[in-house]
Amino acid sequence: MVQRRHLLGLAAGLAAPALLPRGARAEEVTLRLHHFLPAVSNVHRNFLLPWSKKVEEASAGRLKIRIFPSMQLGGAPPQLFDQARDGVADIAWTLPGYTPGRFPRIEVLELPFIANRSGLANAKATQDFARKHLAAEFAEVHPLCFWSHDGGLIHARRPVRQLADLHGMKLRFPTRQAGEALRALGAAPIGMPVPQVPEALSQGVLDGAVVPWEVVPSIKLQELVRNHTAFPGNPTFYTASNVLAMNKAKYQALPADLRAVLDAQSGEAAAALVGAMLDEQAVAVSEMTRRRGNTLIELEPEEAARWRSACQPVTEAWATQGAARGFDAQALLDDARATFARHA
Repeated sequence: MVQRRHLLGLAAGLAAPALLPRGARAEEVTLRLHHFLPAVSNVHRNFLLPWSKKVEEASAGRLKIRIFPSMQLGGAPPQLFDQARDGVADIAWTLPGYTPGRFPRIEVLELPFIANRSGLANAKATQDFARKHLAAEFAEVHPLCFWSHDGGLIHARRPVRQLADLHGMKLRFPTRQAGEALRALGAAPIGMPVPQVPEALSQGVLDGAVVPWEVVPSIKLQELVRNHTAFPGNPTFYTASNVLAMNKAKYQALPADLRAVLDAQSGEAAAALVGAMLDEQAVAVSEMTRRRGNTLIELEPEEAARWRSACQPVTEAWATQGAARGFDAQALLDDARATFARHA
């Protein structure tokens, strides 16, 4: 009897490891995602939160993403990329344009009159372009997703209907190329991260700003200026590229099955999610702005052609600078145009 109990105990002990995965708690991971806009912003509420929920659900609750808006983990918006690289945050949403000249290849997407008016088209095109051309430029991190927003507008204290209206106007710009375009058009561009725009407007440092519709409510821009100038058709005046960058070591340390979950929710899937949100919010925010009595302007096609002509030297200068830095800028420019056209 003793021997039988011993054998049963031994058999149970040998069988136990096979049963452990069901009874044991699988590894759970929580990632910290850091960004620069408040929690009421559209990207936070309508992209990052739904995206993080998709990741959590796909992992059966094992992979969670905790979001820290408004630079809650410290630092300034231009430091976000390095925070992801260095592990201050596990993931950061940032604009490469916040560190001018650091990412020269992605600047091709931000040149004037290159991108589309649609956020979904631009998001898909940017992810597509990044997959082909930007691995080396962003090798310090693990990029989860690239996108570019829908066509940016000029939001200003006084109406902008023609080039002469821009003369000397102090306008906030988000990227180096948008700044160069505004300068070529006769404005006085001032670079700053978007959270600084409300104070700069209230103090008279700015006369207006260029941002897409979805940003407007998060900084209450519709209350600070009353004129909003859009551009007809494609290509549009400007866009800004965005990246959701993850710390490389943190990504590689994830269990293989959780990496697979994250991969499935990243790239093209995430770009499509954010792109659709951008187009939905463009409609909603523009209507909200119209209802409060602000003036919505769209340039006449002939006037837009004058703007395109005035901005051509900006594109030529970028191509020359890229060649000087050792990459085939013209080939990138040609493929950027083809990629945006393909997704338009």
